Amino acid sequence: MADEISVLIVDDSALMRNLIGRMIEDTPGLAVAEKAMNGNFALQKIPRADPDIIVLDLEMPEMNGIEFLRERKKRGIKIPVVILSSIARRGAEITMEALSLGASDFVQKPSGSVSEDIHVVKDTLVGMLLGYGGAYRKSQGKKVLSPSEYGPKTPAPTSTTSVDLAAHFGLSGVPTAPAKPPAQSRKPAKTEIIAIGISTGGPDALRVVFAKLDADLKIPIVVVQHMPPGFTNEFAKSLDRICPLEVKEAEDGDAIQPGRILIAQGNKHLEVEKKSGTAVARLSDAPLVSGHRPSADVLFASVAMNYSNHALGVIMTGMGRDGAQHLGTIFKEGGMTLGQDEHSAVVYGMPRVAFELGHVMEQVSLENMARRICDVAKTPR
Repeated sequence: MADEISVLIVDDSALMRNLIGRMIEDTPGLAVAEKAMNGNFALQKIPRADPDIIVLDLEMPEMNGIEFLRERKKRGIKIPVVILSSIARRGAEITMEALSLGASDFVQKPSGSVSEDIHVVKDTLVGMLLGYGGAYRKSQGKKVLSPSEYGPKTPAPTSTTSVDLAAHFGLSGVPTAPAKPPAQSRKPAKTEIIAIGISTGGPDALRVVFAKLDADLKIPIVVVQHMPPGFTNEFAKSLDRICPLEVKEAEDGDAIQPGRILIAQGNKHLEVEKKSGTAVARLSDAPLVSGHRPSADVLFASVAMNYSNHALGVIMTGMGRDGAQHLGTIFKEGGMTLGQDEHSAVVYGMPRVAFELGHVMEQVSLENMARRICDVAKTPR
């Protein structure tokens, strides 16, 4: 287990601890450090187990997830935490509280506190564990296995290889030179809209970016953050509290206006529509695109169609390839494009694919992203 990302599982259900443990043990690059039935036991086990990441249930006896996060903060424990919980009963507010207390991200259990079908969220959970856990290991000066060093722990039921795994989760591999950028049909003009596509690692990343945006940025921003339905309203409210601009969950017909940031609703595609010089948000239940609804590809395509060379497209941390194709459409129409760099992305999947396709004009670190967005958007053209 020396070079694998070690995971502490905290859940009051023995069945859930075993099911989650099995998923982790079956994933190359991950290993179970310890298991605990509540926050109290987790705190006792952390010094000995020395995990790289914690999977945390919220509803537990003695010390629940929120109480654990408060105590973790008090003790200065920096180990990242991913929430895996059935939080439907108390809504999204408690999840946003967990994020505000320092949890990195969350995954919803598919069917209640004891979800025997937990495998349906395996890809999402594993991507977060590899991403956040790997970043923490690096910050501690520890080695992280490269995809070429992964080997199947159990006979693989499919033809999945370490290369497939690396591509899906956006793990570092042999750097690929970007393709030749597509031809632009026109030169970039004054920025009139900013579109952001982001997924795994997004809640933390958007907090960093939005807190640093200029208060005088008079350009509308539209965002697709992959998130389950029912959470994006509270998420937008939590961002609104730290951002100098207005942040709200998008509703159908909302005005696209300066100084306002609209976050796509969970399970609804977000598009922009311009009529007689007025731009509004449109929501739809159209089929999944690139495996997602909302999809960054859908948003980017509509922005390119309605704003052509007056758009700035930004693709950030996330698994898979959503947004990579139609960031290229913004580029081709003469818009500007930015991509988060590998070093600062929790999961360098979406921005990597966009970069390798030649659709990213400039790679930017998370720390510098807000400054770069504002500078590019405010540059007269």
